[in-house]
Amino acid sequence: MKKTKHSRTAAAKRPARTVSKNGPLRGERPAGTSPKRVREILAKLDEAYPAVTCALEHDNPLQLLIATILSAQCTDVRVNQVTRPLFQKYRKPEDFAYANPRELEAEIRPTGFFRSKTKSIQGASKKIIEDFGGEVPRTMEQLLTLPGVARKTANVVLGTAFGIASGIVVDTHVQRLAGRLDLTRNTDAKKIEQDLIKIIPKDKWILFAHQLIWHGRRVCQARKPRCMECNLERICYSQDKTI
Repeated sequence: MKKTKHSRTAAAKRPARTVSKNGPLRGERPAGTSPKRVREILAKLDEAYPAVTCALEHDNPLQLLIATILSAQCTDVRVNQVTRPLFQKYRKPEDFAYANPRELEAEIRPTGFFRSKTKSIQGASKKIIEDFGGEVPRTMEQLLTLPGVARKTANVVLGTAFGIASGIVVDTHVQRLAGRLDLTRNTDAKKIEQDLIKIIPKDKWILFAHQLIWHGRRVCQARKPRCMECNLERICYSQDKTI
């Protein structure tokens, strides 16, 4: 069949995505990471989401830490519903650390995985009391010593509570959008973070993650991305596009 001019033009717009059966080829760099394209993506995100922040409701670093632990495999909306009465009852690390586990489990049950989350919350609270003088630590290394805390949670706390850009939050939205925008070929969160750190200016790390998360919720949704409403559509060549 003879190729049309339209098909040749469309093909030219889509950089090849050569991936081996075992994942990205060694040393392969996504075509979408050119400095010019990255700057354009950042400008479009700034245009759409100039001042977004974390959707988890909190008044202090401890509340944000607890809320982020609860957000695993749970929506922020549901977490906020649970934490509003929870944070009225539990105000200090001691309140969480020495609470009746069964009561705490019942109170956070709607967020799912309530038993393991209770252990993480109480373990983290005890360590904060015993090792950090009752204050949520401010370094990645220290935060990673808390039960239930991995890099995503630590980056949320450092970036949102303290304004410290120690890395880039990689949740399910960031993971999906970074792949769709061809900013990474990896699927592992740690590797995705390292890929993004190399191409996103450090002064954008905190806001960039929030912007992708908001864009993932509102527009670039998992099953049916709303490409007609997306201001990044012109520079996106994802195979998941709906137009």
